[in-house]
Amino acid sequence: MSEPVKHRVLQHGRLIPAVEQNLARHFDIVPLWQQADPLAFLRAQGERFPALVCSARHGIDGALIAGVPGLRAIASFGAGYDTLDIGTAQRLGVQVSSTPDVLNDCVADLAWGALIDIARGLTESDRFLRRGAWLQGPFRLATRVSGKRLGIVGLGRIGRAIAQRGAGFAMDIRYHNRRPVDGVPYAHVAELAELARWADFLVVVVAGGSGTQHLISADILAALGPQGYLVNVARGSAVDEAALTAALQARAIAGAALDVFEREPCLPEQLAGLDNVLLLPHIGTATHDTRQAMGELVVENLHAFFRTGRLCTPIPETVC
Repeated sequence: MSEPVKHRVLQHGRLIPAVEQNLARHFDIVPLWQQADPLAFLRAQGERFPALVCSARHGIDGALIAGVPGLRAIASFGAGYDTLDIGTAQRLGVQVSSTPDVLNDCVADLAWGALIDIARGLTESDRFLRRGAWLQGPFRLATRVSGKRLGIVGLGRIGRAIAQRGAGFAMDIRYHNRRPVDGVPYAHVAELAELARWADFLVVVVAGGSGTQHLISADILAALGPQGYLVNVARGSAVDEAALTAALQARAIAGAALDVFEREPCLPEQLAGLDNVLLLPHIGTATHDTRQAMGELVVENLHAFFRTGRLCTPIPETVC
């Protein structure tokens, strides 16, 4: 018996090898970057690709979406979609999916690791010990985490996972959203500045995009104050990086932990020289377990599209 014909899928941008191998097992993957003239290739072959796979890291713009006239579905590897031109896709009748839920625990774990690090000075004390400073005296006193006030900016799937972990530390938990979330035991705070004034730790877990651009402004950092800590595991654009750098330099806030930056992978030189900030290279989902689950969900979305005409985890709503 002959092998079943694989559906053709256009790939825009590299994915991790394991995901690419899994995609190739199920579909006829055509890497766009391998074409000598991608635009000419799309003009000649674009009608033959009903589906495209990409990543939130690389994104996809409206010109590329419009340049694939046969396109009806985009399966993106990543939970965020601020780098995807959703408006153009919707206007052209192209469905778009992301990979939600499967990464919640790893991002929440990282947020908690980062929070504990900046409160207790774990990596700072590691550097202190390695350079022989303990011989001259003890490490500075740090800040307790248990029983403190945790403010969460964005109580979505990941935000709720962070809150669940905070409950294990007997923390008082409140959150800021555009609207209250039904069925949660945490208090909703309508004004972000009010939440920042109240919180000992302010964790940012909002989606990226114009709606959250510099949501954490100089005013919010001033409200957080010299005893408060900021943790950002969302998008670099959600924090005014210049204002944060100034606040850290002036010790106007106690410290920060950042897994994301405004111009990744470029790290601002001023931040690199500070000892009251933990800097991580966007590793919130960077575990074997989570990346495998994300890749499997991409494959599942493509199978669902070719089988039923609908993606399994479409943006903005999940339908299965």
